[in-house]
Amino acid sequence: MGLEPKVLIVLGSDSDLPVMAAACSTLEEFGIGFSLRILSAHRVPQEVATFASEAKDQQFKVIIAAAGMAAHLPGVIAAHTTLPVIGVPLQSKVLDGQDALYSIVQMPPGVPVATVGIGAAKNAALLALQILATNDEELSAALQQYKQSMAEAVLSKDRRLQALGYKAYLAERSADK
Repeated sequence: MGLEPKVLIVLGSDSDLPVMAAACSTLEEFGIGFSLRILSAHRVPQEVATFASEAKDQQFKVIIAAAGMAAHLPGVIAAHTTLPVIGVPLQSKVLDGQDALYSIVQMPPGVPVATVGIGAAKNAALLALQILATNDEELSAALQQYKQSMAEAVLSKDRRLQALGYKAYLAERSADK
């Protein structure tokens, strides 16, 4: 991560890293620097408050915060900064991540947290990139190309389905795995 970090990614636990690696690799794919931290809203609340309140001074532009279960981390961070905060609810064994989703999405008035789907780390990174692209034409063009590539992939699959029919298409997909 030799680039100057623009995105701060905060994990509530090191067990969140396998899911959040998708956010890291997506930011790397677009050449955007990030800083990755493990800070628990419940276990080190003072450190979270300090780090969040100083994030803007550290030149971060967007914060992605991942948490499971009670999932207070994104909201606590949002309470201590004016930077946009994107919450990633993480799946748990008890309620399958719905508890985290509701905790993050139901923020009180005045403390907004943008929320992506359960475990949707890549979407969190893409949303952070779209926020950054509002002031970066080069990044905006790269995102446009990314979306164009996704569209071309879908249309290519549709052409293949139309040419083969669904049975042959499924057989071909099974053979590729």
